[in-house]
Amino acid sequence: MELNVVGGGLAGLTAAIAGAERGAEVTLFESHATLGGRARSTDPPYVANDGPHVLYSDGAPYVWLKRRGLIPPSKALPLRATLGVRWRYRGRVGGPPAGVLRAATRRRLRAPHDVDFGTWGTEHLGAETARAVGDMMGVVLFHAEPARLSAAFVWDRFQRVTTPGWPAPRYLIGGWGAWVEHLSARAREMGVRIETRSRVDTLPQGPTVVATSLDAARALLGDDTLRWESGHTLMVDLGLTRRHRDPFLVFDADEAGFLERYTVVDPTLAPAGEDLVQAQLPVRPGEGRTETNARLEALLDAALPDWRDRLTWRRDQVARGRTGALDLPGTTWRDRPAIDRGGGVYLVGDQVAAPGLLGEVAVTSAVRAAELATARNPHAAADSG
Repeated sequence: MELNVVGGGLAGLTAAIAGAERGAEVTLFESHATLGGRARSTDPPYVANDGPHVLYSDGAPYVWLKRRGLIPPSKALPLRATLGVRWRYRGRVGGPPAGVLRAATRRRLRAPHDVDFGTWGTEHLGAETARAVGDMMGVVLFHAEPARLSAAFVWDRFQRVTTPGWPAPRYLIGGWGAWVEHLSARAREMGVRIETRSRVDTLPQGPTVVATSLDAARALLGDDTLRWESGHTLMVDLGLTRRHRDPFLVFDADEAGFLERYTVVDPTLAPAGEDLVQAQLPVRPGEGRTETNARLEALLDAALPDWRDRLTWRRDQVARGRTGALDLPGTTWRDRPAIDRGGGVYLVGDQVAAPGLLGEVAVTSAVRAAELATARNPHAAADSG
């Protein structure tokens, strides 16, 4: 059977590989000259991902990828990096707030999905701790008001990020662009036909996986229901002359920002003697770019006091609707746009009805779409787990 995949980002490449594994003849269409979507990285000498990216090794999507050799060389968090983790709290950068530490020990506490996190957190954690926990989760929420999101959505992610034991994040050597190259090479080895600079304005004939943004999918499918809440954040990448006492990572328990010095794990991301720092701060409702930039630079001032004097490179960008799904009270991942759209059309990405954390949703939905699209293929592989 033939299978079309529209979009060559992480979800599209995964769907193409999963479809080929199940015996389909796959053609992938990508409108840009290069593959990758939001998994692209900048060209050297400063190799910056499109916002803070990390791959969690404690979930089913990682197992699926690892089993198939689809993860390029990577590193776990080194011990010396954990010593450089800091929090901004009450305007100062230092150790974690005591309330956050206490909250992290409450592993049996469960939150409902039909109440906002602010209300539930105030009742069960106290107002100040609830605010600090919510804002600390800027690392995975990219949202200026965590208190208005589903309590279960925020709390489950807090518990995932603070799971006891060695941290689960894996850092891909050479940035996520290296992962795109790895996936695309494997796809071609499996016989996937990849057509770049190929914009799809009407659905191809036959089973089709749509692996685009919801905005693009809405236009392509003519379906105005393809909408979901997502983040709105300002992202800044910095090249800085190295100073070893700089923090490795800063959770922002004041304003839901986040900062990470990626070259602590992978020195190849910047020229010798320099660091690559990536920071983000969610945009508040009605706030202009100037105001958000001033607040983000205040975070940089607190974490890296002399960063302006050491600046060698800078890139700023605003991300709206491309930071993964956010579930409001009364909703869960099951309420997001369904993968199976009917008529042999399948929707994948990080804002559709699949479980997981950020990019895990894209991988999970892509694998599921390939399974559904090839279900009647007599040559489909029996083991897709």
